[in-house]
Amino acid sequence: MGVSFAMSRIGPDQLRLTTAERGNLVAYLDGELNEAEAQAIATKLTQSATARREIEILGKTWELLDHLPRPLAPEDFTERTLNNVRVDSQRGDRFQSVIALGALKTGRAAFWAAACVLAFGAAFAATRWGWPDPSSRLIRDLPLAEHLEEYREVGDFEFLNQLAASPEFSSDRDD
Repeated sequence: MGVSFAMSRIGPDQLRLTTAERGNLVAYLDGELNEAEAQAIATKLTQSATARREIEILGKTWELLDHLPRPLAPEDFTERTLNNVRVDSQRGDRFQSVIALGALKTGRAAFWAAACVLAFGAAFAATRWGWPDPSSRLIRDLPLAEHLEEYREVGDFEFLNQLAASPEFSSDRDD
């Protein structure tokens, strides 16, 4: 409520430039703003004496800067600048060599990782298909294990040989 009351006492001729508009004043004076931003600042300048005073102060500040003495570059400025460029160029070469060394280390690490994966795969294949599976013998002998008690009652092979020779169990019979 207090802000709106204070704002109602400020007339359009007393409106100040916003921070964004103040930041764009130099671009406005140089004609570098887009149409919408330039129009907004121009409108405020035509309506507000306070905003016009701000731009006049900025203009006077730029004029005063023109009266300051210009610093002169030392005589060896060009030579020092070129030396700095050479040093930076050498640093770039060192940077490239560091990148190349990093790439070499990464390549070696990738090679050893691939070698480990291949060795693991070969070991897995050798144990999977080359090593005898203890379960396969159990599966093969399962029918024997299922009837083991019955086979123990038979006793020895002589009885089985007699059964095989008998005409009832013989495979030579003519039906």
